Amino acid sequence: MMKPAQVVKALAALAQPTRLAIYRLLVARGPEGMAAGQVAEKLKVSPATMSFHFKTLSHAGLLDSRQDGRFVYYAANFTVMNGMVAYLTENCCGGNPDVCKPTRQ
Repeated sequence: MMKPAQVVKALAALAQPTRLAIYRLLVARGPEGMAAGQVAEKLKVSPATMSFHFKTLSHAGLLDSRQDGRFVYYAANFTVMNGMVAYLTENCCGGNPDVCKPTRQ
């Protein structure tokens, strides 16, 4: 179970439109992730700006990175993501699991 301070840090990192877009893109991409340059290109954000956002998301534990030659690949840390969702829904709806099912909007 995540600690409240960890959840706050993760939510704060996501509370910015570009970082939220980066995170959603990488979640959709799956565990293999995506090269930093590809993310910047897809979201039409300058590489310097992307570096700042990657650092913030990584510092919050939301991203993992790996070096492959001269490229850095980023991927969502699904363990942290699932821990955050579990923390947020731990006492959801008085224990009524039918009310707390995730829905697509």
